[in-house]
Amino acid sequence: MAELILTTFDWVPEFPRGYVRDVRIRWALEEAALPYRVETVPFQDRSAAHFQHQPFGQVPWLKDGELSVFESGAILLHLGEQSEALMSREPRCRSETIQWLFAGLNSVEMAVLPWFIVRFSGESQDTPGSMALNRFLDARLSHMETFLTSREWLAGRFSIADIVMSDALRLVGRFDALADYPACQAYVERATVRPAFQKAYADQLAHFADAD
Repeated sequence: MAELILTTFDWVPEFPRGYVRDVRIRWALEEAALPYRVETVPFQDRSAAHFQHQPFGQVPWLKDGELSVFESGAILLHLGEQSEALMSREPRCRSETIQWLFAGLNSVEMAVLPWFIVRFSGESQDTPGSMALNRFLDARLSHMETFLTSREWLAGRFSIADIVMSDALRLVGRFDALADYPACQAYVERATVRPAFQKAYADQLAHFADAD
């Protein structure tokens, strides 16, 4: 196997620490016990080389030998193809994992992120735009609540789909907004007590703290 190199920022402000998306990749690599090392790019001065690997100037990306893969979902799928700890080879379970991976990115996270940005900005929750985002998120969470009431994990067993979904829902929980969705809240707690997440989270915090 080629050496796996995860690239993230050298530093970020205090607020996003623990939530920068390289935590998803660290988590997957720890779950699969795949050796890797971390490289950095400047947060403040993003070079042309950075944009060659990540066209939007974001992080993370993963180098796997000659391959360079960007977008956390694509990286997770790439790793899932390499490790059964991340994605089952059984056809039905594999298909469910991929479906829920995309559902986490497209159906849930797309509702979470604009809601989170408005909350983070401190904008009033009573504006028409904020109220529309609240309704959109509530609709998504209601569907997830129904599903997770009878499921421990999305695709039968823990997978890359759960990394994406629980990480997206962590943002909602950061504002204590999962209280009305106990199954979603319990799901996030199940995911984030896993040793692989705990190590990935601690490593990310330490990484950025070392840059202060």
